[in-house]
Amino acid sequence: MKIIYVIATIHLLWTISFFRVPHRKTTQHRDAVIASADGTVVAIEEVHVNEYFNDRRIQVSVFMSPLNVHVNWFPMDGTVSYVKYHPGKFLIANHPKSSAENERNTIVVKAADGKEVMVRQIAGMLARRIVCFSKAGDEAKAGEEFGLIRFGSRIDYLLPANADVNLKIGDKVKGKQTIIAYLHK
Repeated sequence: MKIIYVIATIHLLWTISFFRVPHRKTTQHRDAVIASADGTVVAIEEVHVNEYFNDRRIQVSVFMSPLNVHVNWFPMDGTVSYVKYHPGKFLIANHPKSSAENERNTIVVKAADGKEVMVRQIAGMLARRIVCFSKAGDEAKAGEEFGLIRFGSRIDYLLPANADVNLKIGDKVKGKQTIIAYLHK
């Protein structure tokens, strides 16, 4: 019977840790795209995007392990111009195909100067639920919560082709604080 209590206590503590929302100061920089989640950069590549945009973008992918914070924050100030949920598979979230094949939710934030950044919440093998609190037309403020992904997942940033990426593969990022990229005029 004691083993059941021990396992239940460990599970409870892990769940509380997983759903934590740390109080952090948001990095402020007018032309910066800040991290929407904690994790590790697993991909930086140029891709063709045919959802919402129809052009080449720089994709920066951040894998969140089950030990990372899974709350998602807006990466910049602006207006939410697009939100779309896509059902899909539950491949391992750090697999390259997970961006296109896994369950995901897409959000586009448009800054006052017209620059737009797409953020994809991608479910992983353990993650079975994406939560998004935003809808098109909402105000986006850098560092404010827009959703969460439950139990292991990935965030993809699809940036303009002329963005200055501030990271390399393997870098650790911290939500609300790490600058992913700088956008040019």
